[in-house]
Amino acid sequence: MPHPHDRRAIRGSYITFRANPFDVPAHDALVYEEDGLIIMEHGRITHCGAYASLHGLLGDNTPLTHYPDSLISAGFIDAHVHYPQISAIASWGEQLLPWLEQYIFPTEAEFSNKDVARQTARFFLSELLRNGTTTAAVYCTVHPQSVDAFFEESARLGTRMIAGKVLMDRNCPPNLRDTAQSGYDQSKDLISRWHGKDRQLYAVTPRFAITSTPEQLELAGDLLRSTPGLYMQTHLAENLDEMAAVRSLFPNHASYLDVYAKAGLDGPRAIFGHGIHMTEHDFAHCHHSGCTLAHCPTSNLFLGSGSFRLFEALNPARPVHVALGTDVGAGTSLSLLATMGEAYKVSLMAGDARLSAIQALWLATAGAARALHLHEQIGRIAPGMEADLCVMDPAATPLMAQRTARCTSLSERLFALMVLGDDRAIRATWANGRPVYEKPLD
Repeated sequence: MPHPHDRRAIRGSYITFRANPFDVPAHDALVYEEDGLIIMEHGRITHCGAYASLHGLLGDNTPLTHYPDSLISAGFIDAHVHYPQISAIASWGEQLLPWLEQYIFPTEAEFSNKDVARQTARFFLSELLRNGTTTAAVYCTVHPQSVDAFFEESARLGTRMIAGKVLMDRNCPPNLRDTAQSGYDQSKDLISRWHGKDRQLYAVTPRFAITSTPEQLELAGDLLRSTPGLYMQTHLAENLDEMAAVRSLFPNHASYLDVYAKAGLDGPRAIFGHGIHMTEHDFAHCHHSGCTLAHCPTSNLFLGSGSFRLFEALNPARPVHVALGTDVGAGTSLSLLATMGEAYKVSLMAGDARLSAIQALWLATAGAARALHLHEQIGRIAPGMEADLCVMDPAATPLMAQRTARCTSLSERLFALMVLGDDRAIRATWANGRPVYEKPLD
């Protein structure tokens, strides 16, 4: 992992958050510095504000990178993604359960080979950075070497990542099956090796209730309680056939969420992917226990799973933590800009409210950091925060340039950026105070 001891600075327009735009008017929540300066040292932001006020702090020995005509944000945070599935993205014609059988399980079986895991981890993380994403909650495969390969590459890059070994001891191919005990033992070993090392964090990762016995879920709960600061990630209420299968496997449980809750897999740092088909009781349980729901609009549309009810989840009477997830490979893009654009469309389909660009950006940055209990480390541009930054070009394509030239407000520019933008709109990405991606010059 890089250990930055140098001082660096970047200049350009930047945006960050002072408050939650779902709680206060969007423009009151946003900070916009038209000509800003961000000074970084030892991987953290030391100063930020107007260039005119701060440039005297630079001295003669601080390298300054200027990004004119760009918009700088905190790095994007992806709350739900499968790195081994990147090779199976854009696989045709199936809903969730047959899609797993036909495309995903055969792809994940290849990760018994650590060379495959290493090559895929390197490609996946480079793609994240090319999309401006600096932190993600990542599913590996059932193979421990898939976790080692992922964390080794993340540590080399200096990125803050959350990841874990998938647990599956039934209803999956034999070459992807562990046991309740072997899954526990392998996860325990990985936790001791990686959790809290540099910027790496571990997530206990049962794939979903269908592929874990009650014994495996109970041991996953024991794992979660074994070490402070561990995460838990799994899938919840994504697909109606999935929900019917869970009811048949767990007939004595009140709901799908109750299966996880009874095993001690809810609570703070529990990240549930999807949460489409949830009841009011489920939302209230998530609110009271502090769970996070990962909203994955491109995946839900691609698999025909349904529309996540974002504003119902965020009901001010009992708000649930929500962050955005790309969910590649069911998701169709690693770009959180593209994901924000699809989340806007899904908000209209769900009929509860219209998602604004500022609210969408919150869900991909400061709001995601709060949902993941990382808000004191990442998600905002402020002194003391880890220096993970995304530099966007609102005129990255001819169409974007044409549309942006007609924008009369920052919110309009942000909306055009999230509807028309993708990896082409990312000019540069910084992680841990260093540039880790620069868009090639045309």
